[in-house]
Amino acid sequence: MAEPDDKAKIAADPCIDGELALAHKIEDLLFPKSSPLCTWCCIGVRNQMADELGGDYFDFITMPDGCQTLFIGDVTGHGLHASIVMSLVYGYLHRATQGECDPVSLVSQVNRFLTSFARRSQALDHFFSSTLFFGIIDPATQEMVYVNAGHVPPLVRRGAEIIPLDTTAQPVGFFEDLEINSGRFRFAAGDRLLLYTDGIVECANGAGELFGSDRLGETLRSASGDDAEFLDTLFNRLQGFGGGERPDDDCTAIVVDFNTFRPAPAAR
Repeated sequence: MAEPDDKAKIAADPCIDGELALAHKIEDLLFPKSSPLCTWCCIGVRNQMADELGGDYFDFITMPDGCQTLFIGDVTGHGLHASIVMSLVYGYLHRATQGECDPVSLVSQVNRFLTSFARRSQALDHFFSSTLFFGIIDPATQEMVYVNAGHVPPLVRRGAEIIPLDTTAQPVGFFEDLEINSGRFRFAAGDRLLLYTDGIVECANGAGELFGSDRLGETLRSASGDDAEFLDTLFNRLQGFGGGERPDDDCTAIVVDFNTFRPAPAAR
């Protein structure tokens, strides 16, 4: 194990800094550069990492039948080790969605994948764990089937009402025999769905007070404008609340605004 002086030397090593910067660029390539173009919704996303590398992950995958998957997750911890595990989960999800449309089955596969690594080390097993929200939305019905595996509850704004989507399973990677249930929610035109990671509600100010779910819900209820303007408002409030300090944890937010579904015109 490195002594404190050795750790300081490692932190000051320009080669290590260069490798971390390269790893950050590679990690950044994993995430989507733009949201799907849909006639039935508008999707925006914002991600701010606590360190050079992070453990939050997210994506949007359009299925061959036109259904829209979206997922967001947060592996245990943050920094380099979290980035490694995040990349494993992210890659597995991308591969699994190519042939799987059932959220329960897919999340079960992810759980088995992570626990297979966790069995290799009792000292490091807890790092192979993650919260995960995985949903599939049918544009024709605007119904979402989802699994919320220990993730902070997504919020739906419908008028002045805020509706949480509660957990349906424990986080993945802890238990080999994980009981997983699915949830369903049917959206209506004008609804706004907010997916986020716990770094947002756990953002702290100088007095140690957390931003919290109440402030997040009020921001969702009161903020006007489109998805991009909402994300600007949310992250500006987080920065102001935290006194401009870098967050202690990764912060990710996805917002989905629902329109009336309009089928694509038939090919001529």
